Amino acid sequence: MYQAVFYFHNELNDLLKSGQKISSFPSCFKGRQSVKHLIESLGVPHTEVGLILVAGQPQDHSYIVQDGDQVQVYPVSGIDENSPVQFVLDNHLGKLAAYMRLSGLDTWYRNDYDDEQLAKITSQEGRVLLTRDIRLLMRRVINYGYWVRNKDPQRQLVEVLQRYHLFANISPFKRCLHCNGVLQVVEKEEIAHRLQPLTKQYYFEFKICPDCKQIYWKGSHYDRMAAFIEQVLNDH
Repeated sequence: MYQAVFYFHNELNDLLKSGQKISSFPSCFKGRQSVKHLIESLGVPHTEVGLILVAGQPQDHSYIVQDGDQVQVYPVSGIDENSPVQFVLDNHLGKLAAYMRLSGLDTWYRNDYDDEQLAKITSQEGRVLLTRDIRLLMRRVINYGYWVRNKDPQRQLVEVLQRYHLFANISPFKRCLHCNGVLQVVEKEEIAHRLQPLTKQYYFEFKICPDCKQIYWKGSHYDRMAAFIEQVLNDH
C-alpha cells in the first residue's frame, strides 16, 4: 500500500468530502496509479483540473503517482473572454439553457440527450459540457466540462458567466430560446399571417429564427427579459 498527500485549491473544495476541504490529506492506493485516476477517485473530475504540481513541478494527467508524493491540484482558470465559447447542457439544466440563449450564448440543449450523446457532442464539437452530474464529467472522452454548483437557474447563469469571463460576451435577444438558432430581422409583411390581431396592430419590428421559424417581437415578455439581463449584469 502506497500513500500520497493531496491538497486541492480554491473551488475544487466544492467537490470534496467535508473532512478533506481546505487542508492537505493522505490518500492510500495500490500499484501504478495515474494522478488523474487518484484525483477522480477523490471526487474531482479531470475537466475541473487546470494545474497539477508534484513536489512543486507541473505534471500532466498521465503522471504515475509515487509513494510519498506531495500533490497540489489547482482549478481551471477559465477561458479568455475574447475567445468564443460554445456549450452543451444536460437535461437537468433546461432553465439555465434558456437563460444562456437569452444572453446570446451558443447553447445546445435537448431534454432527451442521454450521457452518451452529451459526451459525443462535447468531444466532437469541442463544446463545454455543463452538468449537475459529477460522474458524467469523469468520462475519458470529455475534455471540457464544469459541474454547476448552484441550483437556482439565475444564480447558475451568473456562475457560468463568472467562470468563463463572459459578461462582455452578453448579447441579448440574439438567439432563439427554443432551438439556439441565430435570429434574423424579418419584415412584418412576411409573417403577418401568423400574428394575432393585437400583435399585428401594435408591433412593427420582428425577428424570426431561420431554423424553427419562431417569431419574436418587443412585447411585455421583452421587457421582463431585458430586466432579467440587467439584474444579471448588476450581480457581476
